[in-house]
Amino acid sequence: MTSAKYNGPPSPNKAPVDPAVRLARVLARIQAAEAQSGRPAGSVTLVAVSKAQPVEMVRAAAAAGQRAFGENYLREALAKMDALSGLALEWHFIGRLQSNKTRLIAERFAWVHSVDRLKTAEGLSHHRPDAAPPMNVCLQVNVSGEASKGGVDPGGLIGLAREVSALPRLRLRGIMAVPAPEADAALQRARFARVRALSDSVRAAGIHLDTLSMGMSADLEAAIAEGATMVRVGTDIFGPRPLPNPA
Repeated sequence: MTSAKYNGPPSPNKAPVDPAVRLARVLARIQAAEAQSGRPAGSVTLVAVSKAQPVEMVRAAAAAGQRAFGENYLREALAKMDALSGLALEWHFIGRLQSNKTRLIAERFAWVHSVDRLKTAEGLSHHRPDAAPPMNVCLQVNVSGEASKGGVDPGGLIGLAREVSALPRLRLRGIMAVPAPEADAALQRARFARVRALSDSVRAAGIHLDTLSMGMSADLEAAIAEGATMVRVGTDIFGPRPLPNPA
């Protein structure tokens, strides 16, 4: 099954993006991939990546039943959270972490997928409010060795997992990865298989994990085939990002 394709910016003759319709297509892809892989229905959670999308698009997806949303940019995310505070949404921070922003992230988000340093993990734990449940975190691992991407080197993953799992206000849930883009389905699976093997190595070291956050619009089927429990999809739900990335 192939993902929905974007054929350029909207024109006066094209209907605007309907997040509800596109969300249904993505959910159908996930359900088909679960069945194809012998996975139970509902075993994969969809995180709708709403970075740089207007509040109205997020509201439309929420009205269609989507609850988990992923954001990369803190200032933009906080504005959306405030505008949509009346909705029961679950917010996931999936962007690069900066130590000076850990307080607000710890106070406002339910999940962080991009922990790759002990210092930022300690900041999240320190600032997590006592009245809130422990923050769910994933360790981002850089499986492709790309300098442009965050993530701990695979060789340091188990050590970081031990340190983060000991922090009092965090709950280490799993591993997140963004492998380099690859059009070939077999190569996609090979890269996701490596992420799964790294997760297995952490569990073999006695550290509990239950989450594999991997797979996006173009490769979610391969990710699910290799054990993804969360996929992060933006373009195939919302279309292209209409706004420049915030500073």
